[in-house]
Amino acid sequence: MDSPVSDSSPEAKLGMRVEDLWDIQQPQLSPSEKLNSCFESIPVSSFPPSPDGVEIDSDSSLAEAVRLLSDHNILSAPVRNVAAPADASWIDRYLGIVEFAGLAVWLLHQSEVSLSTTGGFFEALISSDLYKNTKVKDIAGSFRWAPFLALQTSDNFLTMLLLLSKYRMKSLPVVDLGERKVNNIVTQSAVVHMLAECVGLPWFETWGAKTLFELGLPIMKAKQIIKVTEDEPVLQAFEIMQKRAIGGLPVVDGRNGKPMGNISIRDVRFLLTAPEIYKDYRSITAKNFLSAVRDYLLKHQQSSPMLLGTISCQKNATLKDVILRLDSEKIQRLYVVDEEGKLEGVITLRDIISKLVHEPRRYFGDFFDGVVPLPINSSV
Repeated sequence: MDSPVSDSSPEAKLGMRVEDLWDIQQPQLSPSEKLNSCFESIPVSSFPPSPDGVEIDSDSSLAEAVRLLSDHNILSAPVRNVAAPADASWIDRYLGIVEFAGLAVWLLHQSEVSLSTTGGFFEALISSDLYKNTKVKDIAGSFRWAPFLALQTSDNFLTMLLLLSKYRMKSLPVVDLGERKVNNIVTQSAVVHMLAECVGLPWFETWGAKTLFELGLPIMKAKQIIKVTEDEPVLQAFEIMQKRAIGGLPVVDGRNGKPMGNISIRDVRFLLTAPEIYKDYRSITAKNFLSAVRDYLLKHQQSSPMLLGTISCQKNATLKDVILRLDSEKIQRLYVVDEEGKLEGVITLRDIISKLVHEPRRYFGDFFDGVVPLPINSSV
């Protein structure tokens, strides 16, 4: 058995807390029921804080918002309402959460109308009044905005994990009602990193030593995978991801269907932060996109999962293997291939978390009427 990582990390300490709770569970409970009970006993306030704590002011320009998200290498951030009074409740203090992908797609759609240029499209876009003068607050409601789903610090890990898996939330703001602000954002990636820090602990090994096949993974089979061929326009890939609310898709060889790369929704940032690599955004293919971005990253000595090519595994891989790979490579999905390298399915961060816990009957009740109670006289 692997030795657990140093318990000096907050995530490893959290794993030890789960281990202590695991040891006192009733013996007749199944491993799944034990884990549910453990996670139900731990408050969300125990989850390690996100390192960035980035907020975007509502009067920031779209250019400023894009720059802030890109500089911190994050996909989303809460938008603080600068017009809210100092004593405003948390829900009036924030307009919602803005996502990088939403910003990029909105800009591209708007630019079809407001820009008329044949060459240097992206250069024209990022120097346009649309990009520099439009405020974040001006496009509220265009994509994932308030009221956003938030947790209280007193909510438990089981609630958090179910929302991040079964209920398809990519991230969850954690609200401190006393301070009336968002004091943490828990993401699927952060949960998988926590799990990677728990390798070697008995409760983790009981679960993580199982193979993908034993756990019924991948959930999404080859025929269900949304993909693009190497010769399709890359803009089409981003529009599909935005419309279908998926985090990434494979680029496949049109002749044999084998994956030759992956495009993530986070790669949309290159449309706005590295426009010099494109000649014509409407026609650049997925294959040329992958090649251009890899050249750009190497030239600027930047690290990125895109430099790794297609990252895959087979069905006999253990869940522990997959978790460690996802965490170490900082990726959102892992493709499952057969012995010939053909796609058999995909494993996402959500799939991993969904195999960790299960939803008890009537667990949420009227939960979705508001995770955090609406303050009296709220304007939302």
